[in-house]
Amino acid sequence: MSERLIIFDTTLRDGEQVPGCQLSTIEKVQVARALEELGTDVIEAGFPVSSPGDFHSVECIAQAVSKSVVCALARAVPSDIDIAAQALKNAQRGRIHTGLGTSDQHIRYKFASTREKILEQAVNAVRYARNLIDDVEFYCEDAGRADNEFLAEVVGAVIRAGATVVNIPDTTGVCLPETFGQKIRYLMENVDGIDNVTLSVHCHNDLGLATANTLAAVQAGARQVQVAMNGIGERAGNAALEEIVMILRSHPELGMNTGIDTTRLFHTSRLVSSLMNMPVQANKAIVGRNAFSHSSGIHQDGILKNRRNYEILNPKDVGMLDSSLILTARSGRAALQQRCQLLGVEVEGEQLNALYDRFLQLADSKTDISDQDILSLTGQNGGMKERATLDYMNVTSGKGVESSATVRLTIDGKQYESQSAGNGPVDAAIKSIKKITGNRMTIREFLIQAMDHGSDDTGKVHMQVEFEGVLYYGFAADTDIVNASVQAFINAVNKFPCDRLVLL
Repeated sequence: MSERLIIFDTTLRDGEQVPGCQLSTIEKVQVARALEELGTDVIEAGFPVSSPGDFHSVECIAQAVSKSVVCALARAVPSDIDIAAQALKNAQRGRIHTGLGTSDQHIRYKFASTREKILEQAVNAVRYARNLIDDVEFYCEDAGRADNEFLAEVVGAVIRAGATVVNIPDTTGVCLPETFGQKIRYLMENVDGIDNVTLSVHCHNDLGLATANTLAAVQAGARQVQVAMNGIGERAGNAALEEIVMILRSHPELGMNTGIDTTRLFHTSRLVSSLMNMPVQANKAIVGRNAFSHSSGIHQDGILKNRRNYEILNPKDVGMLDSSLILTARSGRAALQQRCQLLGVEVEGEQLNALYDRFLQLADSKTDISDQDILSLTGQNGGMKERATLDYMNVTSGKGVESSATVRLTIDGKQYESQSAGNGPVDAAIKSIKKITGNRMTIREFLIQAMDHGSDDTGKVHMQVEFEGVLYYGFAADTDIVNASVQAFINAVNKFPCDRLVLL
């Protein structure tokens, strides 16, 4: 029988410390509710003493969340702890997370203190917090560089003072997995009463070892992990929630389970990415755009024969629609034939060989091979002309003005025009197009990348649009980001099956 691992999410506290990732209170509540639906056990809502806004956000999250524990961070001083308790007063399940540095580096150069004074302050902070709330977690900051014997002394003292959870952070991300695992094992074997509390870990990713160190700690006895969606957080970030969860799911021999609904991982990842304006890198494990994409011909052939040849996870298990075979100059005949079959074109034998030669010539000169390109190569499309083109667009937007857009398209030689309002010029323009094309598509990913620098920069837009359960990719670039966004959407629409659009 497997043991339960507690998932402590710090997206809204450590994750929000990333420059440019600050959220409004409404957005924080939205993320907190998504994390609760995901099955997160503990949500670290913020650092209430840091600002009135953060205090208000923790208050609102405490009222909005009922299933997950809502946690507030506080330094090991009474004033911080008082404010954290006030912010949590309406929480159904609240926790104060307090602590201070335990490495000699922090004791000497951050606090200008001594081990004896730090130990006394830690005990006093936990006792003070326990008078205000039943659930108190103590963090031993920079435990990764702390002397194990002194660390064990601190852990034992805060347990006796009433801590319910003890957190061992690798604050600077410096530990090797074997070393960090040994540190946790040392505490498990040398601290009286440690079986009566939950031992937690919080690993940073400065050397790219956060996930490995977290896993080593779990194997050594830790039963709570502090993680963040998409691995965001201070400096290089934290251990990624989705990685830890799917590692444990993929390795039942580890004997651990979580309460996470993995089919919501991709949705939650994209919500956090969108609200925090922090794109998920394409090759990010589990939730990256390319995590289940294959472009190598050898890999594509293997996937077509049996998914397990190159995929250890089912994309639907994390909330993605399916794997995708990306056609590039490295693709093989099997992938090209499969794409042709999906488009209703049967090719085989010498016909396939001849088509593949023409395909390679095109792929060497064009980075994005679309379905229209394939149809053109097979003689089924009468050339490269796009089905839908943008003839005219006028948008109105500004402070105090409702955004609206008028769009005119030519589709199959016939003109269509529509007007819509939206929460911005891009939203308004795309809603106008949806009116024309049937309003049955959903944007799943929307990324804008700067090509150079400056206010006159060219923006490249990448978009994923879902239509009838299938993802289509759209790309465009323009100095006008509204026009680039609309053209990327139309680029995706042009890849829809011709007989499935319901036009005005």
